[in-house]
Amino acid sequence: MDRDLDLVLLGATGFVGRLVAAHLAEHAPPGLRVALAGRSVQRLTALRGSLPGPAGSWPLLELDLTDDETVREVADRTRVVATTAGPYADRGLPLVRACAAGGTAYADLTGELLFVHRTVAECHETVEATGARIVHACGFDSVPSDLGVWLTAERARADGAGGLTDTLLRVRSMRGGLSGGTIDSLRTQLRMLREDPTAAEVLGDPLALVGDRVVRPGSGTSAPSTPPAPARRRRHRLQRDDSTGRWQAPFVMGRFNAAVVRRSHALLDRAYAPRFRYREVVDTGPGLRGAVRGAASVAALGLVSTGLAHRPTRAVLDRLLQAPGEGPSERTLRQGRFRFEIEALTERGALYRTTVAAGLDPGYAGTAVMFGQAALALAAGEGTGRAGVLTPATAFGPALVDRLRAHGFEVSAEQLRVPRG
Repeated sequence: MDRDLDLVLLGATGFVGRLVAAHLAEHAPPGLRVALAGRSVQRLTALRGSLPGPAGSWPLLELDLTDDETVREVADRTRVVATTAGPYADRGLPLVRACAAGGTAYADLTGELLFVHRTVAECHETVEATGARIVHACGFDSVPSDLGVWLTAERARADGAGGLTDTLLRVRSMRGGLSGGTIDSLRTQLRMLREDPTAAEVLGDPLALVGDRVVRPGSGTSAPSTPPAPARRRRHRLQRDDSTGRWQAPFVMGRFNAAVVRRSHALLDRAYAPRFRYREVVDTGPGLRGAVRGAASVAALGLVSTGLAHRPTRAVLDRLLQAPGEGPSERTLRQGRFRFEIEALTERGALYRTTVAAGLDPGYAGTAVMFGQAALALAAGEGTGRAGVLTPATAFGPALVDRLRAHGFEVSAEQLRVPRG
């Protein structure tokens, strides 16, 4: 493509955007034509002045996401757009449409199921025709989940152990701050629920991003993909694992991550196996202490969700919770870490455990690496070669696994029990 830029980072002056810009400044290959985009040239100028080396001369683009013409112009100038500018349901759709129509690769950090559902419904066929890649959820949501399950399935296939059946992701440890952008995305989804009663059907559907659940507006037909086997419906409550005695609480992003994983399964023609089932939990430990931790986690999740859904309590929480663009202290960032373990049974009775972990704050420093490397992979033309509205696993596969390992992430799969026969 005849474009004068290789990569545009949009939302660069936000808290996560600044971390991504710093990562790109350090790791972008020589000669990569990068630009920083946002609403304020003054803030972009200040950010650029803090970046080392060639990044100090990156061009700046003033971009208002509500201006469709400017959005199209930017999408047509570059090979890749990477955006941290949420909430995506409010700001993201015109940019996705422009990238889809122009054959421009796109990556974001969304954890908004309603937004992804709409882009799949509206843009998947267009993107397939133009040959572009629209890749959602390229940060903490949902790279560890999506790549972890994909790697597990690949290891089992290589071992001749059959496809995956019951697959469980456990959050073994996680320490870090909750971003203002994440909170704002939650606010936006709750607002959409109030404004559109049909949104609840999407949010409550475990197969919301695959098969006949994704309907193109006005057509009555489905986007092209094959649904996996239905997932078991489980109540969102504290549970005790009878095999280990440890308590498990719902993971705040589990529903969205599971929808992304199931979309990968569908786009890969049900490669994980017809009986593939998937869910995510937070391991809060054994005994009374684990039960108390789990109960507190469930209560906190319910309190924030319920509080943001009602006007009187929402006003109180808005004063207490971080605003968009805000983030944790340097000390919190330094102390951040996460460790996910995925355990999966296979059709032949084998058992696998896959670990995805890093000594980085998951929502900030960790996300900056994951997102920055995803953007650089798009700019380098790496990945599976598939076009469409994709997931990290279906867009990148081993390319992103290798990039994360090179930046200190543990991404490994091991066989715990051999297959029968």
